Amino acid sequence: MMSNALLDFSGLPRFDAITPADVRPAISRLLADNRALVERLVGDDVPARWAEFVAPLTDSLEQLSRAWGIVGHLHAVNDIPEWRDAYNDMLPEVSRYFAELGQNLKLFAKYQALAASEQYAKLSPAQRRIIDNEIRDFRLSGAALPADKKPRFQAISEEQANLASKFSENLLDATKAFSEVISDAAELAGLPEDVKEAAREAAEKEGLPGWKFTLHMPSYLPVMQYADSRRLRARMYRAYATRAAEFGPAELDNTPLIRRVLELRREEAELLGYANYAEVSLVPKMAESVTQVLAFLRDLAAKAKPFAHKDIAELRAFALEELALDTLEPWDIPYASEKLLQARYAFSEQEVKQYFTEDKVLAGLFHVIETLYGVRIRPDSAAVWHDDVRFYRIEGKDGELVGQFYLDLYARDSKRGGAWMDDAITRRRTSAGIQIPVAYLNCNFSRPVGERDGKPLPATFTHDDVLTLFHETGHGLHHLLTRAEELGVSGIHGVEWDAVELPSQFMENYCWEWRVLQQMTAHVETGAPLPRALFDKMLAAKNFQSGLQTVRQLEFSLFDLRLHSDFDPAGTTSVADLLAEVRREVAVIVPPEWHRFANSFSHIFAGGYGAGYYSYKWAEVLSADCYAAFEEAGDPFDVATGKRFLDEILSAGGARPALANFRAFRGRDPEVDALLRHSGMILA
Repeated sequence: MMSNALLDFSGLPRFDAITPADVRPAISRLLADNRALVERLVGDDVPARWAEFVAPLTDSLEQLSRAWGIVGHLHAVNDIPEWRDAYNDMLPEVSRYFAELGQNLKLFAKYQALAASEQYAKLSPAQRRIIDNEIRDFRLSGAALPADKKPRFQAISEEQANLASKFSENLLDATKAFSEVISDAAELAGLPEDVKEAAREAAEKEGLPGWKFTLHMPSYLPVMQYADSRRLRARMYRAYATRAAEFGPAELDNTPLIRRVLELRREEAELLGYANYAEVSLVPKMAESVTQVLAFLRDLAAKAKPFAHKDIAELRAFALEELALDTLEPWDIPYASEKLLQARYAFSEQEVKQYFTEDKVLAGLFHVIETLYGVRIRPDSAAVWHDDVRFYRIEGKDGELVGQFYLDLYARDSKRGGAWMDDAITRRRTSAGIQIPVAYLNCNFSRPVGERDGKPLPATFTHDDVLTLFHETGHGLHHLLTRAEELGVSGIHGVEWDAVELPSQFMENYCWEWRVLQQMTAHVETGAPLPRALFDKMLAAKNFQSGLQTVRQLEFSLFDLRLHSDFDPAGTTSVADLLAEVRREVAVIVPPEWHRFANSFSHIFAGGYGAGYYSYKWAEVLSADCYAAFEEAGDPFDVATGKRFLDEILSAGGARPALANFRAFRGRDPEVDALLRHSGMILA
């Protein structure tokens, strides 16, 4: 076993040595070691004290979590059959173990004894919060259930984990299964040159003539925005909207998985004594009740809908008058919106994209971080899982190592869609000193295409891509700049789910600062920075269709919350029926009947956001209000405000309740005004 690279915790993951064959022996060994340790720790001879009980359990669980985290990461970024099989082979056993752990009455009793002991008051606030969280999580894991109910609860947990994995795999496979090969160059009219070049290279790679388009975002989105061919847009839209549904192979249809997930979540809630799964989901969150969240979402919808109606009315009028589109179909909306954007503000996203070259964007991002938080970011070296991946280190003022991160920017066929941050190693104090945190930052941007003077051109990013990069880096900073020394509250650990988006959304604000964009742009051909006149147009267009965008997010949030609160998966109403009802309440754009949005809603069925998608809007209120503190100081890089944000929000992690962190930074409770103002939704 010593030769198994997955069991080497002496440093960074050994991606140059870890293989799928390592997974079963390594994870089996760690599971066995953990079970043996737990059996010893719950014995009467081990006192319910931090050093003798909590610390060794934390050490052992961290090794299992780190190793399994590497496996999960490789399954996400390199979803080839070997890694998929290795992951799915051990997923039931890992799920079973954590379900067993959460229901271990002796373990639960030990934590309760510690909470009731004299030592509890002597523990640090962070340690006490960990104990409180553990007791709460034991109850949510079924530890307090009668013995005859526990096997069923454990089976539910195990099945849910398998369903989440299958949901993601079906979606990825359905996305990869579709392609549109164009042989007629005339049908490419309107598409940017770099998009056509990428499509040509994709076709050539498979020995095909013409241009190959796929449902991966770097290929799909430009078609929807720029292709003059309505036929091409309609075909791509339908393929994207019906992924992993009944229209394709039965084995990739997520419909039965959705129904089963909802049944299991409802059963889980009932076993725990809650009325529905949404109530279970809210227990560890900032929000206090389903009623409160529904009121929050509906209040925001009431404020946003007038702006959304105005947005769609303007778009329909423009499409009729300027594009001769009598009926504005869903596959016309991104295209017509881009044309309206160009007409109204005299620029296009494609024009802006030429200035956001990869190296300049990264340099600009790092400059923002360094200026705000007094750190330095430098290239570093490490074994990686793909040649695309870069590795960096964050150093403090005195050159000390603060954290490290991997950056995987480009889309690949074997990489799951979207963008995400994940933790590889978490900061904490060990017997050897402070353990340095490490993060994964993953995106799905277009890779470099084409060349000039015999040299490859750099990758260029849309402004939306830049926002995404800043967003995920915000999550990364939350993990990497923590000062917590206890694993359970370090970085994003222990942070309420509906507050975890605060640091990520906060970082997006810097993508709209002229001082930042001056330094992070260089035209792909001339090297010139973004012109001020073009930036002013971007700024004027910042809230273009913000009403539509807001109600869209509210639609998803309400659908998710109602799906997990008042929807009966055993009833006659279908998931599609509920979504239609939600759309009647808040939406101003209604997709075709055959649209299967739920079948690709990975956030709630495979990404941990079940009954929690509202968190994006909830945290957006927090992040906008936090950024308003910098606006009030008159400088987005105000030193005192930046230090306070680092001290009270980023570095605090989960050691305090998120509301306490916010109050410590802002001096008051959150207010929605800044979000409405930033979104241009303040009624005159």
